[in-house]
Amino acid sequence: MSQAAEASHGTPATPTAGGAIDFLNFVGLLKTLKRTGWVREGVTLPESVADHQYRMGVMSLLITDDSVDKQRCTMMAIVHDLAEALAGDITPLDGVTDEDKHARELRALDQMLAALGEGTHAAALIKGLWEEYEAGATPEALMVKDLDKFEMIVQADEYEREQSMDLSPFFASTAGYFKTTMVQEWDRELRRRRQERLAQRQQNL
Repeated sequence: MSQAAEASHGTPATPTAGGAIDFLNFVGLLKTLKRTGWVREGVTLPESVADHQYRMGVMSLLITDDSVDKQRCTMMAIVHDLAEALAGDITPLDGVTDEDKHARELRALDQMLAALGEGTHAAALIKGLWEEYEAGATPEALMVKDLDKFEMIVQADEYEREQSMDLSPFFASTAGYFKTTMVQEWDRELRRRRQERLAQRQQNL
């Protein structure tokens, strides 16, 4: 059955092979797009946006709260930054309002999803997940937002240890941020380890 016929029968159309490849080429840009915060801090070989999303996806597999849809969190984690492939990694220090950032990313995402074709199930799924994350109103979105910020400070801790850097602003900006019990526990443990490490370093001076 053709895409047009599928649509007329109420069945979600599927992307063409060419459309899928075009979309995946957009997604591939995230593999070389370096995270702005690390570039600004002068990190050597900073992670890409794709690196960040990958570990978030793995983090979502560790969710212990049965009231949260783990599979939906995994999908949301791997699509929440897709728009950055075209919009770039905009940070609070870039002087862009939240409204403008959202508008830029929405335009970018729509451009990417156009490759999949209007009315396809895949495009609707990805956009729905992205919009849910942006709204931050569901338990899954709140969980993924926690994972997003926690992955950032895990990475900051690694850069501090590996490159002898002081990335305290990243820890300060996330203090008291986390909403979910699981990530609050992770956050306490990470900060405990970091404080222990910093204290040990002071003793060795």
